[in-house]
Amino acid sequence: MLHHIELWVPDLGRAVRSWGWLLERLGYTPYQDWPDGRSWRLGETYLVFEQSPALTADRHDRLRPGLNHLAFHVPSRAELDALVTEAPDHGWTLLFPEAHPHAGGPAHCAAYLEDPDGFEAELVARREE
Repeated sequence: MLHHIELWVPDLGRAVRSWGWLLERLGYTPYQDWPDGRSWRLGETYLVFEQSPALTADRHDRLRPGLNHLAFHVPSRAELDALVTEAPDHGWTLLFPEAHPHAGGPAHCAAYLEDPDGFEAELVARREE
């Protein structure tokens, strides 16, 4: 089981605004809070966002080696649509809008969102049977 993921962000306030909203909408709860970081937890796994003084850039580039995106389950297509509608109010931009919600292929229902610092979240709707 995954223990935690730590993302270094160039602006903690922006990360809290975008990621905090998204994670809490997905069922995560605030976990840790310190001057340079915040974390949210779901079960035993947590996500950390830290504004480290050791950063060497001011924007994440998901096209370079390293993290491309984090993908999350969403309970339904209706919830996916609600998140996509609300996302811009929290700093997110919909990627691949011309192919949404099937940018990952015709059998894959998802939204690809990018935060103001270049981090991507993929929201995958569970198949409704």
